[in-house]
Amino acid sequence: MILIVMGVSGAGKTLIGELLAQQLHCSFTDGDAFHSAANKAKMHHGIPLTDEDRWPWLDAIRAAIKEKQGAGETAVFTCSALKRAYRERLRGGDNDVCFIYLQGTQALLHERLQTRTGHFFDPSLLQSQLDTLEVPGAEEAITVNIAGTPHEIVREALTQLQARGEYAA
Repeated sequence: MILIVMGVSGAGKTLIGELLAQQLHCSFTDGDAFHSAANKAKMHHGIPLTDEDRWPWLDAIRAAIKEKQGAGETAVFTCSALKRAYRERLRGGDNDVCFIYLQGTQALLHERLQTRTGHFFDPSLLQSQLDTLEVPGAEEAITVNIAGTPHEIVREALTQLQARGEYAA
């Protein structure tokens, strides 16, 4: 099973992904690690990424997913995966790739970004991400509200995975 924790910047993908990986006793990979230096520089300077910027990044994440699958491993990845086409590219037609969409209000996301330090993402890009986001439907992803504590969010994600038959506690 491959889990991809998705959502806009500030949703808590990294923290939730790390906690999920701990709960599942599996590896964790932050999708941001696959961004090129040029992509990081653009985001740092408040320039939104284009689809052309994102395709090589998504392909690199997909290659890492295939590697984990080839080894028969369960793994947790993070990726904003804002558009349906991006999610389809990451899924690659595999039924064992499951998305967990971290959903929050614009006010909460903005608040989180204002207090975050040491990240290349310019908080002014939040609106462009929200404008780009194609909210996944229930058939495409598990949706978890980010208003709770990180442990509550992880517990809800695991509960929904269990209800779908994706995870046995």
